[in-house]
Amino acid sequence: MDGRTTERRMTNREARAHRVASPDATESADMTELLHHLVTEVARVHRGESDGSPFQPYSPKEFAAALPIWKRLLDLFIVALLFPLWLPIMTLVALWVAVTSPGPIFYRQPRIGFKGRRFMIVKFRTMKVNAETHVHEAYLEHLIISDRPMIKLDATGDPRLIVGGKFLRATGLDELPQIFNVLKGEMSLVGPRPCTVREFERYAPEQRARVNALPGLTGLWQVNGKNRTTFREMIEMDIFYSRNISLSLDLKIIVRTLPAILGQFSVQPLPRSGAQPTPPVKT
Repeated sequence: MDGRTTERRMTNREARAHRVASPDATESADMTELLHHLVTEVARVHRGESDGSPFQPYSPKEFAAALPIWKRLLDLFIVALLFPLWLPIMTLVALWVAVTSPGPIFYRQPRIGFKGRRFMIVKFRTMKVNAETHVHEAYLEHLIISDRPMIKLDATGDPRLIVGGKFLRATGLDELPQIFNVLKGEMSLVGPRPCTVREFERYAPEQRARVNALPGLTGLWQVNGKNRTTFREMIEMDIFYSRNISLSLDLKIIVRTLPAILGQFSVQPLPRSGAQPTPPVKT
């Protein structure tokens, strides 16, 4: 063994010993690797590459049809117009979550967006930290195959919810942070609600046409029965919207959103099993 080889081995041992003795150096290296990974992912998304999830490639023309200029301008105009209203409400909700439940204020979850591409949705946290999610996932799968009204699991009481969580979810106040998803162009004010990755995996091929429109804060399903409709009816309404996007339809849905939210608090009988579903309002 020559002197150069011995010297290199001693240098490598000293470097390893230095990393063990200096946790700051290790943390710095980990941070550098994390930043490198983040930059790589941002560049990948910017180039339109897949993250391994199934999605349909789309052209600029298809995206322009899903988010025409008038729709983008309408989103920005309403968000700016209602800024003095939604900002104080968001502040109060954030304070409420912080005071009533230890843990993060916001909840982030990957959702399925336009043409099946994933994005990170932001909501106010309405469940206790480390709450089990498999119960909700099993309940959703049951609704998909049973063709029953999509009553929320927390309608009958859910111990996983924080204090006031049921009210936040019923009124949609927990969804307000998605205004920032709208500003980023990942969502629109009007469109199908973004489904979870697991839910999308359960869709039949024809049901995936639902993602041919940008997801939204409100939509045709929300103002036409919502929890009194079945999963199949929700899919049909969302596909209808994706094929008939227009300024007049968006304005009608926006106008009907507040009455639809308030209507959830009125006592209404649920449709009986086998009863004919209520037809959607004419648009």
